[in-house]
Amino acid sequence: MNKTLLSAALGAAFLGIGASAASADTLADVKAKGFVTCGVSQGVPGFSNPDDKGEWSGIDVDYCRGIAAAVFGDPKKVKFASLSAKDRFPALQSGEIDVLTRNTTWTISRDTSLGLNFRSVNYYDGQGFMAKKSLNVKSATELSGASVCVQQGTTTELNMADYFKANGMQYNPVVFEKESDATSAFDAGRCDVYTTDQSGLYAIRLKMKNPDENVVLPEVISKEPLGPAVRQGDDKWFHLVSWVHYAMVNAEELGVTSKNADDLKANGSPEVKRFLGVEEGGKIGTDLGVGNDWAYNIVKLVGNYGEVFDKNVGEGSPLKIKRGINALWSKGGLQYAPPIR
Repeated sequence: MNKTLLSAALGAAFLGIGASAASADTLADVKAKGFVTCGVSQGVPGFSNPDDKGEWSGIDVDYCRGIAAAVFGDPKKVKFASLSAKDRFPALQSGEIDVLTRNTTWTISRDTSLGLNFRSVNYYDGQGFMAKKSLNVKSATELSGASVCVQQGTTTELNMADYFKANGMQYNPVVFEKESDATSAFDAGRCDVYTTDQSGLYAIRLKMKNPDENVVLPEVISKEPLGPAVRQGDDKWFHLVSWVHYAMVNAEELGVTSKNADDLKANGSPEVKRFLGVEEGGKIGTDLGVGNDWAYNIVKLVGNYGEVFDKNVGEGSPLKIKRGINALWSKGGLQYAPPIR
């Protein structure tokens, strides 16, 4: 979703710091301290959002809990660090956090110049616009001359500039460092339009004083593959973090849920039993540096991908976002995981 405008400079500045301050064996460090530290947003409903008691929920939060379940067999062994778009990459590079699970877009510059690694995509998204109904617009192509609230230092800001230029339209950017300030300004009428990923627009709309006075426009102007990031040079941790997502996706495809995992552990097919760590040849967990019941723990304690999607952003949530391209590949979507065998 977001990209620091100073990515190249930050990459050069922090690459050396990350290499010295952060261990090259994050999994061993996580086991030693007894919890995993995950960098999350400052509050995006459906992805990573604290309630009034400070309890976090969302797809990215459950991803982090899935990592803890794989490592410790306990999804509660996590600590969440709330990070701005500007601070998230330095926090990971310096070793302040173990993994960034913060609705962050995988781009080439982030993958190559910041000393970070991406691989799995836990949500395929795209940038859109939310406008005041009073503007009487039905398309983003009608936004010429509008004032647009946007978060500073993000791919969102860059994509917006490209879109307006490509369509020969003028606009007035109203820029804020914090997303919460940008959304508050939009809600207060300081700008006509707010732009971010479409998933975020639906979430933010629910938090407006009068949600029905705002409309999400149909255009999607970018590709925003969102997923976790880790530091380069630590393959063991990179593999584990990646395969947590793949385990959730494989579980959904195999029909393994948090409710039937125990039954299938005893009565499932050889493939399902291997996935759950009880079939012969199941030393996959050992090769990852965790127990052979790692996938079972993820699904039993957190859920498969479909369960996590539904309760956080799908039909079981206030957002009610359709699965769309986040459906399994076998159901017309893009979610496809390599086999666990």
